[in-house]
Amino acid sequence: MDEHTAPRRDRREGSRRREWARTAAVLAVLLVVLYPLLWMVGTSLKSHTEVNNNVGLLPHHVTWSNYHDGWFGLSVSFGHFFWNSTVIATSVVAGNVVSCLLAAYAFARLRFPLRGMWFAVTIGTLLLPHHVLLIPQYILFKHFGWINTPLPLIVPKFLATEAFFVFLMVQFIRGIPTDLDAAAKIDGCGTLGVFRHVILPLCRPALVTTAIFSFIWTWNDFLLQLIYLNGVDSFTVPVALRVFLDSGGENSVGPLFAMSLLSLLPVFLFFAAFQRLIVEGINTSGLKG
Repeated sequence: MDEHTAPRRDRREGSRRREWARTAAVLAVLLVVLYPLLWMVGTSLKSHTEVNNNVGLLPHHVTWSNYHDGWFGLSVSFGHFFWNSTVIATSVVAGNVVSCLLAAYAFARLRFPLRGMWFAVTIGTLLLPHHVLLIPQYILFKHFGWINTPLPLIVPKFLATEAFFVFLMVQFIRGIPTDLDAAAKIDGCGTLGVFRHVILPLCRPALVTTAIFSFIWTWNDFLLQLIYLNGVDSFTVPVALRVFLDSGGENSVGPLFAMSLLSLLPVFLFFAAFQRLIVEGINTSGLKG
């Protein structure tokens, strides 16, 4: 009996060691990935002296006043910047979801002259560096009188200017069987009826994916908001963080990281709430089952 149990025991011990090794490797990678976040948390709780002395990852004495000083450290409460970012981000989400879905439905289902060429032009804009458009766009928006307003950041999103999301939705809609369109037309639906009763309900994963990426990219955007928003009252969170550093220099490092940490919470919560639908929207190319 011992002759049979010994090999099994060795196999169990070997399997257990491999499991421990894999767990240790995963924890090591997780520590490397989370280190910047841990460093940000630790710095947000350090005093000015500890920040300058670089005492380590965690503070010796927790300084909660950094959050108060950061929130009220500028001439405008930081909550105002959060509100500006929220208004712009949610408006961009609405614009991208509505306009890109309509454009994708047209490209994927409707038949009109030069459809293939216009779709190729739309996808071709992905190859155009965004920076080459900054000057002509700025001149155009200045002519409209939109500088220092959220309009340059919001209005273009209602014109299906995000080719990536158009392409994503086109591929998703093409995976929906056209037999469903035919069945809806037999029941009396027209083009808009097919869109409302067939395409729109089935495109939820793609819509959620578009909404989440639009929110994250807009919330974290710095360049465009820095260019078009000039007044402190119109600043968003990324621009306000940079101004916060300029206003106080080294003395504001702790409050700066405190506000930076708070600025991550909306993105984290938004992503955590819909992460399952993100994966489904990216991976799904048709109907399941």
